[in-house]
Amino acid sequence: MVKVAARLNLSNIEVALRIVQKRFGEINAVLDCRRDSLDDVVIERMLSGYAYVDQALAEGIDFFAAGNTRHFLELNARVLCGTDAHERLLHASHLRATEDRFYDDQRGGIRDLTEWYAMHRDESVWKRAAGVYVRGLSRPQLFIEGNHRTGALIMSYLLAREGQPPFVLTIENARSFFNPSTVITRTRKQSLAMLYQMPKIKRSFAEFLRRQASPAFLLLSPQRETISVSGEENRSGLHAATGPGRR
Repeated sequence: MVKVAARLNLSNIEVALRIVQKRFGEINAVLDCRRDSLDDVVIERMLSGYAYVDQALAEGIDFFAAGNTRHFLELNARVLCGTDAHERLLHASHLRATEDRFYDDQRGGIRDLTEWYAMHRDESVWKRAAGVYVRGLSRPQLFIEGNHRTGALIMSYLLAREGQPPFVLTIENARSFFNPSTVITRTRKQSLAMLYQMPKIKRSFAEFLRRQASPAFLLLSPQRETISVSGEENRSGLHAATGPGRR
């Protein structure tokens, strides 16, 4: 039974990501595998993805329902291109290639993900979110590019849909997020490592998601926290836009 979906505090999410952006040099220095810097374009596109998740929550959309899988593609398109029509046109061939792979790849496409999800519906939302992330990030990956960022948004959708805080990268959780992600990206779905190691990684990642969950990233929560920078409340907001989809 799905609990009442929460709504995202987009202002607090932006503040958290901006703080990570400012201190990403420090974070990168302690990671097992160095990451690309978080420039303004990356942050803005990620925020667009959170806005899309929030709109989906408001409309009660089930991404895993028949005919709704196009919403996964829209999240990926947002983290890669944002919502600008010209930018989408410039990357049209890449978006088409991603869509073809997404629907046609039997080993790592959306069919693999939805079948996994259907078999694990009775697990806790933390384990399902972690499992979907592991399944999408392991090889072959769900998308051609942007799997980490899109995976974070998909986890956020699953968690908030059942009233839990979304996953948001912070300076406190970055290392615990990126290092296991590196291990996952090096693991093939059809391998002994996936069979024997991934269940343990999934459990650990699910517990990580539970521990780092912050009600500050929800609008409707028992604690209406506000993240501040230099003691000043951030009041910026975002408006979601519905993106295109083939199916």
